Amino acid sequence: MYNEEEVFFQCPYCFEQISFVLETEYGEQSYIEDCEVCCRPIEITYSLENEAIKILRLERANG
Repeated sequence: MYNEEEVFFQCPYCFEQISFVLETEYGEQSYIEDCEVCCRPIEITYSLENEAIKILRLERANG
């Protein structure tokens, strides 16, 4: 079973404060999820360092 953590950040499209629930596995992970406000795709890349989530990249998924 994976542990999860809610992470808050600003949407790169609508600039609203939103959150994703991310799995806290070791290693780098990347996936696409839609903004809960404007429904546009966001690509997020993150890793777990010293038991904390570190956002490596957060950008518009369609360029």
